[in-house]
Amino acid sequence: MSVIAIIPARYGSTRFPGKSLALINGRPMVQWVHERAKRAKLVDRVIIATDDERIVNAVSAFGGEALMTSADHSTGTDRIAEVAQNLTCDLIVNIQGDEPLIHPDMIDEAIMPLLQDASIPMGTVCNTLKDRDEAFDPNVVKVVFDGQGFALYFSRAPIPWDREAWKIPDAFRHGAVATTLHKHIGLYVYRREFLLRFASMRPTHLETIEKLEQLRALENGHKIMVVVSSHESFGVDIPEDLSKILKRLHKTGE
Repeated sequence: MSVIAIIPARYGSTRFPGKSLALINGRPMVQWVHERAKRAKLVDRVIIATDDERIVNAVSAFGGEALMTSADHSTGTDRIAEVAQNLTCDLIVNIQGDEPLIHPDMIDEAIMPLLQDASIPMGTVCNTLKDRDEAFDPNVVKVVFDGQGFALYFSRAPIPWDREAWKIPDAFRHGAVATTLHKHIGLYVYRREFLLRFASMRPTHLETIEKLEQLRALENGHKIMVVVSSHESFGVDIPEDLSKILKRLHKTGE
């Protein structure tokens, strides 16, 4: 089966304009994501989908492949769907352009279930949430899934809510919360045909409330396989996040 990774990279981020071109150790962030995607063993081709010539030029400078898309897309899914319409492949991987430390193995982990089971239309990844502050941070999405690994719900709230344990003040610090929470990583794998259908679906009620696009699939009765990865990823939302990335790189020696 053929697998193409698409990295949506728009220039006009509200909280961090030009984020895709922000330099990390002398290389634009989009290059970091591209290089890690290229290292995934199950990915055959990597494309950067953008709405800005400056990003196209930067990608060309480091030898990557970039395609221009409409500037009117409201989501990265819509942007990759535009590119996918003109591709011939089995699976599309949506790798966020602001995840410069995405681990190549995590990408492969997300792809593998769809290679093994033709009935799975969509997959994603998560890891174990360890930080108490992240549990209550609405910018950190949490996920719960069933015994087969299929998502039951995604939320910005701490789910599942351990009613008894969280009666204790600062329950995380005191080890009162035995229930494992899982932090969702915004990496998606779609069957190409499903991606095109998904992008054409109308936004749904829960999606609109939580501002989580993946809920559209669940609300329409489609399954999402969730793989628990041992790897972590660190997104960049605001300029201050770059210092966290640099510290991580220094720690790992990359």
